[in-house]
Amino acid sequence: MRQCLPSGKIRVFTGQRRPNCNSEHMPAPLPPSVMYLSGKLTLDTQQALLRDLVQIIEVAPFFSPTMPRTGKPFSVRMTNCGPLGWVSDRGGYRYQPHHPVTGRPWPAIPSILLDLWHRLSGYPAPPEACLVNYYDTTAKMGSHQDRDEEDFEAPVLSVSLGDTAVFHVGGVTRSGPKARIRLASGDVLLLAGESRLAFHGIDRILGGSSTLLAPPVFPAGGRLNLTLRRVTKPK
Repeated sequence: MRQCLPSGKIRVFTGQRRPNCNSEHMPAPLPPSVMYLSGKLTLDTQQALLRDLVQIIEVAPFFSPTMPRTGKPFSVRMTNCGPLGWVSDRGGYRYQPHHPVTGRPWPAIPSILLDLWHRLSGYPAPPEACLVNYYDTTAKMGSHQDRDEEDFEAPVLSVSLGDTAVFHVGGVTRSGPKARIRLASGDVLLLAGESRLAFHGIDRILGGSSTLLAPPVFPAGGRLNLTLRRVTKPK
């Protein structure tokens, strides 16, 4: 059962309609088999994870992915960690073992994220990729499905750090109704089961809603979204 907290956050979400404590972002019920854990990571854990990510970004700097057909750059910048990393360019969407600019292997996934995957995913193999997307206050992510992986039985686990994002999630058709929630720093979201291929995206970033991302690494603040994925089927 979900609870509406005094701040308007939801403690746990089970796919039912949540209490009307933030009606601006809930025009439809949250889809089934999505797990939403508000404030799952403590501030200390967020800060420790951010320190790990700063080291990752030094080795594997942000790059700008582009659309396969048009070559238009995404509004987010990104990098990866883990054995594989997701890239997008004129060659299409794909996973590869090296950074597209430096040619170096991706850094390892931080232990904080691996532990979170093992505790929440219910999947018998570790993640192979962690996408690190950086959103400034103007960045968005259009509605899409995560379907470049071999095994859709593996969930997609997402962690938010920094500024709050207005996130939408719907069903397996692009035109279906969508729920909207605010993902704040430390929130965790799991797309699994029926909702593994749900269309989802980021409508906007609420600039200045967090002070976690700060100069000199993030002079304009912003948001990091960390997405853990299993790419291949375990042998």
